[in-house]
Amino acid sequence: MANRIGELQKGVNFMIEGYAEYKRREYCKDVKCPIQLKLESRKEGSEEYEKTRKRCKHACIHTTYEFHHWLIEKGYLIVKGG
Repeated sequence: MANRIGELQKGVNFMIEGYAEYKRREYCKDVKCPIQLKLESRKEGSEEYEKTRKRCKHACIHTTYEFHHWLIEKGYLIVKGG
């Protein structure tokens, strides 16, 4: 059991049959976040891309409340491993 918990802590994903996993930045793209749009216009790996990505990562303009309600509206379930 400790090994499985260790795997979960390392970010190993366990898919639930019949369900789709949230894709990174799916919310950002759907709500047409201006920071995401700016990120998409930059060349990946460039200084401007990394600067924009850092802003996205550390100073998101959206709230967890908005994100959570978007998840509900789109039919996502939040599942916690045991």
